[in-house]
Amino acid sequence: MTHTANYDLTALWAIFLSLWQRSILDLTVGHFIVSIVILAIAVLIRRFFSRTVISRIHAWSSGGEGDLNRTIVDALAPHLQSIPIVLAILIIGEFILTNQRLKDGLLQVDQSLIAFTIFWALFEVIGPLCAVLDGRTPIFSKAMIGWTVRVGRAIIVALGATAILEVWGIHVGPVLASFGLVGVAVALGAQNLFKNLISGIFIIGEQRFRNGDWILTEGIVEGTVETIGLRTTKVRRFDQAPVFVPNSYLADNAVTNFSQMTFRRISWIIGLDYSTTTSQLRDIRNAIEAYILGSSDFVHPPEAVAFVRVDKFNDSSIALMVYCFTRTTVWGDWLRIKEELAYAIKAIVKKAGSDFAFPSQSLYVESIPTGIELFPHNTAPSNDPTNGTQVASKIVPKGA
Repeated sequence: MTHTANYDLTALWAIFLSLWQRSILDLTVGHFIVSIVILAIAVLIRRFFSRTVISRIHAWSSGGEGDLNRTIVDALAPHLQSIPIVLAILIIGEFILTNQRLKDGLLQVDQSLIAFTIFWALFEVIGPLCAVLDGRTPIFSKAMIGWTVRVGRAIIVALGATAILEVWGIHVGPVLASFGLVGVAVALGAQNLFKNLISGIFIIGEQRFRNGDWILTEGIVEGTVETIGLRTTKVRRFDQAPVFVPNSYLADNAVTNFSQMTFRRISWIIGLDYSTTTSQLRDIRNAIEAYILGSSDFVHPPEAVAFVRVDKFNDSSIALMVYCFTRTTVWGDWLRIKEELAYAIKAIVKKAGSDFAFPSQSLYVESIPTGIELFPHNTAPSNDPTNGTQVASKIVPKGA
């Protein structure tokens, strides 16, 4: 009985060995199972490996710019998880496989994964690295940093693709050379593209405007800048409609940047009635000037000019010029301050006993048709509810 049992075990072991050593392209079942086990272990430990390494790096890099270091490490975290997988494939290719073609193919896959992981990590890290430059010098504005990040990422993608193709024996140089004529044709057709790219560089370098600025380009667009892209700038109009303007239009035309105003101007010509006396004119002028110079909402000389002067004599009014600047450049606040100034001027003119003028005219008639009823100037018929106070014109017979 014991002999029969030993025989059965020996037979089973022989069958197991035959299956274990059975191979296809020099890849035995044993090699396959061991490879699967190594990959499974790598998949299981990759999260633990990533958390451990990241915690160590966080502890090592904590310092004056801890937030920046944490942002960079967090960007690298997904790529650190690939390290156990890359090592597992390397071990399988070097120590498990015996077929040279399989080993070479697997090593090429491993090298491709390494190149992909490195360039992917650089793609993610370039954003936090460029953020360090924000505000260091005037040229490194948010728009310049955004443009640098986009260009840098495009270069990284191109270099990464070139590196992976080189791993598989595809040489990019001869391929690009073979497309020389095609490249010339594409370049001729893409003149506007390159013009917009260069214009975007000049816009950001000259700091004509930044994200969030209110700009006006006559005949093209007026609104708030949202994004300065590689080819176009996104401007949102005040009706909330987005406009994508080619950068060359903004580089070749005059751009008014209202957001870079130091102060905001109020310029009015107020028409006073000709019945206003000289004393009343002085009182009105002095009172308006005192209001402006006594309010902290307005800029006072010599920081900025502020004028309240009798300007000229118009056909129907005495022109009083009000010229001043508000400290705020925010449109809503500026409208509120301007409204309060209008209220104050209205009250000042009323208090001085004067009034605002409005256009009026006199008509001289050669002859009056029969049946026309005439009224003296500033009088009205009894049924006129205004009692003649709103009569802006008068009819005077010639020679009267």
